[in-house]
Amino acid sequence: MLFREGNDRNQSIDLGLAALLSLVAGALNATGFEVAGLFSANMTGNVSAMADKIASGAWGVALLFALVVALFVSGALLAGLAIEWARGRNRRGIYAVLIEVEAAILLALGGIGLYAPGLIDGVALIGVLGFTLGLQNAVTTRISSARVRTTHVSGMATDVGLALAGLWVGRNGAERHRAQLALHGTTIAAFVVGGILGALSHAALGAGTFLLCGLPIGVVAAREMARRKR
Repeated sequence: MLFREGNDRNQSIDLGLAALLSLVAGALNATGFEVAGLFSANMTGNVSAMADKIASGAWGVALLFALVVALFVSGALLAGLAIEWARGRNRRGIYAVLIEVEAAILLALGGIGLYAPGLIDGVALIGVLGFTLGLQNAVTTRISSARVRTTHVSGMATDVGLALAGLWVGRNGAERHRAQLALHGTTIAAFVVGGILGALSHAALGAGTFLLCGLPIGVVAAREMARRKR
């Protein structure tokens, strides 16, 4: 799941990656909203909100939205630089390492939230989540040659519409359109389910939600790395 790149991947590998990480992304996005009233994965909404606040003269709030976007970009930038460095040295395990970094951040957030809740406020939390999801989205985009994008729901919804159009017309490529529909539909569904579970988990467990998000992806990445070493 976290070693094969591009055309070396098959549909089932991409589906597994999309389901797991979109579930986590949806949960983190919903949890951030429950805590601070801001979305950490919705850059389209954040840019639109920033423009609205600039137009109304609310510069402080506009700066907050700009900061979330900048941190999302920074997470993607860090992941991209790490991937380029590793690929130049044929170190294909970089994707698993970056997912381990994401898991470590989430586990740290969970620990801080449970044992030192005053250490990080809602705004800082959204910033950290934005950075983390930017990193995650960059990893999934690069490893799958942009077939999997865990936080880009508007783009995936567009792809679903195009795949449905291709199936409707019934020309060549029906199998490809069905595969796209399955992948993007799974990604969107996982994001929605993650959002529901994230909101419910936050209401019941608070910061423990970050532990629930970090543990499974950390385990998956560790297993991938261990399997690769055999």
